Amino acid sequence: MQVYVAKSSGFCRGVQNAVDTAMNTDPRHAYVLGEIIHNAGVMQAIKGRGIKVVEALSEVPDGATVIFRSHGVPPEYYAECKNRGINCIDCTCKFVSNTQKIVKNEYEKGNLVIICGEPTHPEVIGLCGWCNNSAHVINGESPLPDDIKDKNVSIVAQTTFSVEKFEKIIKNIKKLCEKSVAVFKTICYTTICRQIEANKLSSECDAMIVIGGLNSSNTNKLYDICKANCPNVFRLASADGFEFDKIKNYKKIGIVSGASTPNAQTREVLFKMEEKSTEVNATNSMADVVAKIDSESKFKKGQIVTATISEATEDGLQILLPFSKKEIPLSKDELDCAAYSQEEYAGKIGDTIDLLVVELKPSLKLSQKMIKLLAEEEAQLAEIEQGKEFQIECTGSNKGGLVGQFGTYSVFVPAKEIRPSFVQDLSKYVGKTLRLRLIEIKKDRKKEIIASQRVILQEERDAKVAEREARDTEFFDSISEGDIVEGRVERATNFGAFVSVGGFDCLAHISDLSWTGTKQVTDVLEIGKCYHFKILKVDREHKKVSIGYKQLQPQPWDLAADKYHVGDVIHGKVVRIVPFGAFVEVEKGIDGLVHVSQISHERIETPATCLNVGDEVEAKIVAFDCEAKKMNLSIKACLAEPERKPREDKGEGEEGRKRTRAPRRDDEELSSWSDGAISVGTSLGDLLANAEKNRK
Repeated sequence: MQVYVAKSSGFCRGVQNAVDTAMNTDPRHAYVLGEIIHNAGVMQAIKGRGIKVVEALSEVPDGATVIFRSHGVPPEYYAECKNRGINCIDCTCKFVSNTQKIVKNEYEKGNLVIICGEPTHPEVIGLCGWCNNSAHVINGESPLPDDIKDKNVSIVAQTTFSVEKFEKIIKNIKKLCEKSVAVFKTICYTTICRQIEANKLSSECDAMIVIGGLNSSNTNKLYDICKANCPNVFRLASADGFEFDKIKNYKKIGIVSGASTPNAQTREVLFKMEEKSTEVNATNSMADVVAKIDSESKFKKGQIVTATISEATEDGLQILLPFSKKEIPLSKDELDCAAYSQEEYAGKIGDTIDLLVVELKPSLKLSQKMIKLLAEEEAQLAEIEQGKEFQIECTGSNKGGLVGQFGTYSVFVPAKEIRPSFVQDLSKYVGKTLRLRLIEIKKDRKKEIIASQRVILQEERDAKVAEREARDTEFFDSISEGDIVEGRVERATNFGAFVSVGGFDCLAHISDLSWTGTKQVTDVLEIGKCYHFKILKVDREHKKVSIGYKQLQPQPWDLAADKYHVGDVIHGKVVRIVPFGAFVEVEKGIDGLVHVSQISHERIETPATCLNVGDEVEAKIVAFDCEAKKMNLSIKACLAEPERKPREDKGEGEEGRKRTRAPRRDDEELSSWSDGAISVGTSLGDLLANAEKNRK
């Protein structure tokens, strides 16, 4: 017995994508609009995951998830999903999507759209929606409508329609139509290949086996093609309906399957044929086809499969995968349980469990707990897609940026998205935690997240600036020049102290710390301590505030009246020497004048004759005006008066009068002391003259 298997067997790409999507979508609150494919076994597996099948969109609750199958839907379905907050997963086949666009464009041009297909097929119903249900649907059996004669016609076909019927309908329409006829050959190329192969095989074989769902349109067309060429055609919905006795007498048998038939079902038919007869062989020309079926039946990484527990051991379970005779070990570490119990799982033999394909090489690795982890990961990804911040550890860098891992997703952070400023050395981030926000996510086989840390840092920086500006505005609105405020000394510099007043840094210049002057801030203020200050100047434009400490402290002259009196003897230091006297520092901020005549009992020409700056002296206060901040001192009053020799009387002549006349200085000169010092009471010249006269 020779068996020929059609090369174009198994799922087409559109169906495979729809099935994979259904098998990997979170089943919670998930619905499929109609059967995702016309295959009972596959649909049972999808329903077994908890995904519900509905016939109308109105049956899907608001906010749920709906999967649109490969057949496509009318445009208003998308609008309804958006209005009701339904998450739409669109699995429309790309060939169907292309036909939808053609129908829409031709309808908008004003052409009459004709769809060649089955009126009740979901794909055709969906296509009609793209031309406001104005299309004529022709399946080859019904007569052509009369109203197409005087109209411009555009013809499309259901993607799984019979090629032979499509060609006949086109010829008939062109004969009838008096205006333009635009033909769009929209039958899927895989459908064409299947029909060609089915036609060839059925012409060469003694018997044909057609495998696929009984309500599958493309499978039914394959059956019709085979039946036209071969009298012995057997229709199977699955391998369960296979009866070897019906084909055992045929030498050449061909096998074809529809686009909604898994390769595993075809392979299972071959298994059953091998079990019944050792004479079954795939021909040399078809060996590669069988190998292709086997390869396509292998699992894909990330796929969820339903397996049957066949045995419980100390190390885990032995499981049996669908359409497989070989048991596969499942480690107890990959089970979703708190603690593995062999006895407990021994009682579950025959039960089915969902497993995730984790690895394919070097051997198939499955996991139950990874399904839970992936569900948690998907929940996290949903939040991340809404803008939630997430963190990863940077595991490496390249010329383009930084890389890391988030669950099963690889993460890439472009160099420009690391921080607001340019990053020179990317390697310094390796091993560090990155705070990220999603830019783009690729959920295809690559499973990659592109993210940014810069946007987070920039937002925080902008928030701080806005907060600081608001705080500064509030601060400047609350203060005025002359106000008394309390502040904490934060830091000292050589030009002053920075003081925090209500969280704003104000400057107390070093010249405004003490009336007597200071060389460093810490001589007056202690860092970390709070003091009261007076606001001296407010510069709102440049955001500067000057404050003073000494302005709230008494000046030395304010306390002098209680400390010093005329007649007191003070100890001081000579700080300046001027032609008419010397200034002595009584204390910081208070200087007294010693007139040249009050330095010594002997007559001296200049103060420098007897005094030097820095000399410490004792002097008596001879005059004191606190309000005018003036103090007159006398050094000689603290010195013993020397003995004087008696002088000869020279008579009353002119010469004698000249000798006895006391020297006199101009009163105006005596009253012009530097630094604002003035004489108090009678001038010293008059005092000296009177003293000389009294002595005589």
